[in-house]
Amino acid sequence: MKIRRIGLGATALLAAGALVLTGCASGGSGGGAESGVITTNGSEPQNPLIPTNTNETGGGKILDAIFAGLVYYDGEGAPHNDVAESIETDDAQTYTVTIKDGLKFTNDEPVTSDSFIDAWNYGALLSNAHNSSYFFEDIEGFSWDEDSELTGLKKVSDTEFTITLTQPLADFPLRLGYSAFFPLPASAFDDMDAFGANPVGNGPYMLDGEGAWKHDEKIDLAVNPDYDGGRKAKNDGLSIVFYASQDAAYADLQGENLDVLDAIPSAALGTYQSDLGDRWVNQPAAIFQSFTIPERLAHWGGEEGKLRRAALSMAINRAEITEVIFQDTRTPASDFTSPVIDGWSDSLKGAEVLAYNPEEAVKLWAEADAISPWEGEFQIAYNADGGHAEWVDAVTDSVKNTLGIEASGAPYPTFAEARTLITSREIQTAFRTGWQADYPGLFNFLGPLYATNAGSNDGDYSNAEFDALLKQGSTTTDIAEANGLFQQAQEILLQDLPAIPLWYSNVNGGWDKDVEGVTFGWNSVPLYYEITKG
Repeated sequence: MKIRRIGLGATALLAAGALVLTGCASGGSGGGAESGVITTNGSEPQNPLIPTNTNETGGGKILDAIFAGLVYYDGEGAPHNDVAESIETDDAQTYTVTIKDGLKFTNDEPVTSDSFIDAWNYGALLSNAHNSSYFFEDIEGFSWDEDSELTGLKKVSDTEFTITLTQPLADFPLRLGYSAFFPLPASAFDDMDAFGANPVGNGPYMLDGEGAWKHDEKIDLAVNPDYDGGRKAKNDGLSIVFYASQDAAYADLQGENLDVLDAIPSAALGTYQSDLGDRWVNQPAAIFQSFTIPERLAHWGGEEGKLRRAALSMAINRAEITEVIFQDTRTPASDFTSPVIDGWSDSLKGAEVLAYNPEEAVKLWAEADAISPWEGEFQIAYNADGGHAEWVDAVTDSVKNTLGIEASGAPYPTFAEARTLITSREIQTAFRTGWQADYPGLFNFLGPLYATNAGSNDGDYSNAEFDALLKQGSTTTDIAEANGLFQQAQEILLQDLPAIPLWYSNVNGGWDKDVEGVTFGWNSVPLYYEITKG
């Protein structure tokens, strides 16, 4: 087969809806309405802005603005070439990539084949321990045991290189728009930490001079005049403000001090449409919400842990919570993916574990107590700056009332603080998790989160049968067959519950009366480059 101009991806969001940091409230629209700079909400990145080490919303939103990958995606998720001139294959195992000639990073370094090959090799090195190294494991030469060169990457010329995989993967081109596959300038490798603090990209925006990133406050992006791809900015720049709460961000939107908001606080879900007139959105997005309980914690491993997870899941009244807390802007989950993704099913074997069933929950909890009596308090950790307190309290109240145990939320001030404890495996409680798709495929909701050693597998789940079904599904070229295998893999997850599915999210957002052209993409992220300001 021949595949041209193919790929489907977007931005990783391990924590959908997280707004972070500082008391940045009323204070103007990032330079004033006349400036044409678009102000929007965001969150302080967990890590320095290195594409292969960023797998959360705060950093992902910024990276997608300042970098251009091989492909980009429009509001409907349709693929378009960005840096790539073409991506071709005859066997779904070896891909030939031709990139456009004459492209440059914002420091005038050329964008070449080496920009991709060197960046991917750096991100794949075991010793670098980057969060997105998992995305390179299908390229020949990748190793989970030692530092190893990606021998499957071969430079043909400055504008052409080949990618050879360990096996045919029909969906591999779909992954190439994700930030892990962004290029890096040669100067980045002189001091990667310094680069991450002041990144140089090749996308529609760039950092607006020295001091553009004011930590815990905002980051200011200017238009990159040399970018000539399909995402050319129609405005004068982008200012991403890091708020202490969603309520503060919404107040600024109402006060005409914020242009675009992509997360309405829970308290305003019943009123935001009337508050904003016709300047709001409520549409399905590829976002899945859950919480995770590591098996390493006492009472949560082995057969006891499986019983307790099932009991917890059945103790949660998802329908009531989504109606009362979220005003029906969420849908109770029936799987681990999203209804907007091809192949989604609401009739998987074992999905009854996601239905509210207090009697069965009490029975299963008692069976677990017979193995080892429960002691202590059940808690769900979350970032207090992301507007999660209400639903966490509702979930833990449902657990408390059903199972008769102490249960509560465990708030952390910032998203970065919570994520650091989670990724370092220092967290000692359950914790909020979620996923915003990198590309619209079932595999993307499953592989990165639950495959053995996957970069976003924060609960360290491992099941050989699940892994085998994922591998089989990703190698078939028949989409229907692949989706069937991914559904079988999910039926294993419904037995093990490495995460407790909660609900699917809509994107609920709004914008100021002085901006036009606001479109929210299939993955809930606004297409900032399309927005104009009067």
